[in-house]
Amino acid sequence: MGEDVDEDLDDDGDVSGGDSPERSSSAGMSPAKKKLVMIALAVVFLLVSLGGAFFMGLMDPLFALFGGGEKQDHGEQMAEEHGGPPVFLDLPEMLVNLNSTGRKKVFLKIRVKVEISNIAAQPMIEELTPRIVDNFQVYLRELRLEDLQGASGMYRLREELLNRVNTAIKPAKVNDVLFQEMLVQ
Repeated sequence: MGEDVDEDLDDDGDVSGGDSPERSSSAGMSPAKKKLVMIALAVVFLLVSLGGAFFMGLMDPLFALFGGGEKQDHGEQMAEEHGGPPVFLDLPEMLVNLNSTGRKKVFLKIRVKVEISNIAAQPMIEELTPRIVDNFQVYLRELRLEDLQGASGMYRLREELLNRVNTAIKPAKVNDVLFQEMLVQ
């Protein structure tokens, strides 16, 4: 028994023979590395927390305090983009018979408003209203009842009317066509 055995005592006083895999992985990290990992984890946690607060809107009061990040409503955004608040103009009510193949006549009664971004264009658009109504009626008389059904039919109608009104009033521009009343009979 003259051999020297390299035995280490654990914290509990148990004898362990050499470096075990469990011990070398946890004990192999120096205190400086442990400190660096803890700091990195704290920084990542802080960044994730701030990002979550930002996306949840909890940071808005802080941004408002420093003069940034103020939210605007749609009217204010339109005013900035186009030089004034939006203006809505009523077009006359239109009653047209739709294109039908049977003996029964199908009528469409429609009232729309147009949204313009610049109040300076209002007199010109009002002056061109007969041309706008004529363009609308020519298009509407060619529609069939099936063309107006469903959300996609309404979307196509809105887009076509917007295109026709903008063609009639060039160089002025209408931003949107809004349906006030639509009755098919």
